[in-house]
Amino acid sequence: MRPVESVAIIGAGNMGSGIAQKSAQEEFTVQMVDREEKWVERGHSIIADFLDEAIQRRIFREADVEAIKSRITGVVGTENVAPDTDLVIEAVFEDIDIKTAVFATLDEVCNEHTILASNTSSLSVNELAKATGRPDRFVGLHFFYHPAKNRLIEIIPAETTTPESLAAVEQYCKTMGKVVIICKDRPGFVVNRFFVPWLNEACLLLEEGIASAAAIDAVAQKAFRIGMGPFALMNLTGPPIALHSTDYLAEQLNCPRYTGATNLRNMVEAGEMWNIGNDTDCSEDAATIIRERLLGQAFAVSAQIVEEDICSLEDVDRGAKVGLRWARGPFEIANKLGIKEAVRMATKYAEIANFKLPNWFASCTEPLEFSYVDTIVNGEIATIRINRPEAMNALNETVVSQLGSALDAVNSRNDITTIVIDGAGKAFVAGADVKFFVDKIRANSIQDIYNFTAQGHEVLAKLENSSKTTIALTTGLALGGGLELALSCDYRVGTRRSQFRFPETNIGIYPGLGGTQRTPRICGIEAARYAVLAGNFLDSKGARALGILTHLVEPASVDSTITEIALSGKPSNKYPAAPVDPSHPAVAFALAFYNDANMAALSSGNCPDGFSAEDKMVSRQLKSLSRTAPIALAMASQLLDDAVNTGDNLKSGLDLELERLNAIFSTADALEGLSALIEGRRPSYTNS
Repeated sequence: MRPVESVAIIGAGNMGSGIAQKSAQEEFTVQMVDREEKWVERGHSIIADFLDEAIQRRIFREADVEAIKSRITGVVGTENVAPDTDLVIEAVFEDIDIKTAVFATLDEVCNEHTILASNTSSLSVNELAKATGRPDRFVGLHFFYHPAKNRLIEIIPAETTTPESLAAVEQYCKTMGKVVIICKDRPGFVVNRFFVPWLNEACLLLEEGIASAAAIDAVAQKAFRIGMGPFALMNLTGPPIALHSTDYLAEQLNCPRYTGATNLRNMVEAGEMWNIGNDTDCSEDAATIIRERLLGQAFAVSAQIVEEDICSLEDVDRGAKVGLRWARGPFEIANKLGIKEAVRMATKYAEIANFKLPNWFASCTEPLEFSYVDTIVNGEIATIRINRPEAMNALNETVVSQLGSALDAVNSRNDITTIVIDGAGKAFVAGADVKFFVDKIRANSIQDIYNFTAQGHEVLAKLENSSKTTIALTTGLALGGGLELALSCDYRVGTRRSQFRFPETNIGIYPGLGGTQRTPRICGIEAARYAVLAGNFLDSKGARALGILTHLVEPASVDSTITEIALSGKPSNKYPAAPVDPSHPAVAFALAFYNDANMAALSSGNCPDGFSAEDKMVSRQLKSLSRTAPIALAMASQLLDDAVNTGDNLKSGLDLELERLNAIFSTADALEGLSALIEGRRPSYTNS
């Protein structure tokens, strides 16, 4: 597979400029292309305004923005796209003739390795692929607005798309930090398939006089736990888009129910927006009709998506949560309401829409079960992907159980030599599900926390003791339990986007999945104290210097690096107990500041002899330590020392972690720290 390193975006409008900006942010070389210089300049202006706002919000520094802009080259005319571009994404008007003309030019201009993609929200990818001279190197890419902010992307391979082309595009999307849904080429793909008719159904409710636009919005917001109702959303994106999309679905799916409502059509023809107003009052009967019609529509159409094998039910929910920012996806809402009630609503809507509710859903009587761990086998390499990006792949009971089952299955296979642990989206794993801990503490069920953690230890032992070569693909954020999961692997591969942190002492607990035991065995006691006690953020270079990362590579080199590791086999010494680069500033500081001689002073909250509290790095450490929970800090420090004392006997050290769980989670500080994290406030510790 040739990796994507350079991209060209055809179309410099709001969508095209957004794709160009996001690509440049992730350090791809970008060409932004349009027909005339004025449109290219407009694209640059849109990007500049967006990035200026990001500076004001302290998302980027001025130097970051200048670097992003420098990676974007304006190009006038599709015929002037650089021939050796790896990926060209068309983002022009949603018209098949216009798009076909663009691809005809690109076929002539680009080298044979170039992959072509269409940012289409509705047109057939298979038909577009046929219109190119390279149907094997063509995909649909459905970005969601705004491409630089919205993390969802639908990848739609054509029937002719090669696995290599799909893999290259998927890697590009992952490097962009996108949550990827790979789906079949069907009208509306995934999200628009259920969302666009949902918007039209709201228009029909208004047309029927059930309630005002404001009242329909209000009922929808409450039923779906969303920030904006359907009419407000249409005003945001533009009613013409809603009308075009719903008419298209009506035609393609032969479903008259989806034909744009008369009030929507009249308003678009008049060039107006919805006048929503403030009249949110409606009768309970009206609210029931609105709620059941909108919910029933979402349930019924989502069931169709799964029935047609467009994607999984998990991906349907993922699309709703990530792309539309719903609190829950349609199937999660169905479980919450009660599956029988959801089926009743869906059946009623299916009757109205004159289609048959898929039998798999119509026959449901028990709550739906969701899978959050996928296994992909490619030759001798098995990739186990935690696929819960809407929650940053946080570990809960379901995920841990499914991960354990996946590891059992792969460990038992003789044809597999290498296991890769991966996380979907921008995070590897962002720790454990904190709400679980809080709920259990408040319910006085700390034994459940112990059982969950013990199960986690068992799962990580399946990696630790595997005969296979194990690799953690930590190309995103790895926090707490996620970092501990990575440390149980033989190797950890990261990129410039990798970030690591043990936040536990700051939230009233200590790392309980091996963080206090594996970290000092990997990078030495001083470096482990730097990472664990103060909860320091580790960027990719710092993590490599410490030894947390075993391989720091460019995103385009991830796959080849995994192949090389798989061929080399297990490491000769997984636990060197020393940092890789003692000269790195963070490592050098850790070795000096967190040595044994200074620990008594640090434990007392004092600055060690030989250091100045005015020094920037020293001051930062002292401040970080002062914000930790005292009991958690003391217990974490002791467990790090225990790691040294237990030496080669890793199991003994891990047993000590488990033995002290009840004690730490029984403290008032644990509840305070964990609760504060959920509530978004600074904790106030009482050392109790």
